[in-house]
Amino acid sequence: MSDNRATMDTAPYAITTDPLNLDALITAVTSGSPDATIGPGGITSFVGVVRNENAGRRVLRLEYEGYDPLALRAFERIGAETADRWDVRIALHHRLGTLQIGEASVMIAAASPHRADAFAACRYIIERVKQIVPIWKHEFFEGGDVWIEGATADPEDDVARQDAIRVAGLE
Repeated sequence: MSDNRATMDTAPYAITTDPLNLDALITAVTSGSPDATIGPGGITSFVGVVRNENAGRRVLRLEYEGYDPLALRAFERIGAETADRWDVRIALHHRLGTLQIGEASVMIAAASPHRADAFAACRYIIERVKQIVPIWKHEFFEGGDVWIEGATADPEDDVARQDAIRVAGLE
């Protein structure tokens, strides 16, 4: 592992073609906290993996493409929105490139003194990622391929933000 890889692993926000590392995200949300009020109360995580079936089709692989600079800005925005609502520290990493069945495409970690905040933050973050982050998924399945999902909302759109809260069951 190079020094650059080690730095990316513990960064709160990252986009990479390398395999994701949940331990690194947990380290990112628990070490060196400038805010002493967020301690080791609870850590939740979400790991999105490539599934073998979607819409009744056998999935062969996924290919993710993204616009890294804008995606990282969207990650920072999601982090700020999350911190404004809950007492949490978060880390969010997304993988690009070709991923096989079972490989992790996105990982989120949230640390909070209160478990409810950590769970709520994780759920909100993945909903916002799907709404505003410029990352697109190309699904290859038996008999064809299709582009699915991707950023559809303006980050400034308060209706979309409220929809993410609703979809996450946080109303």
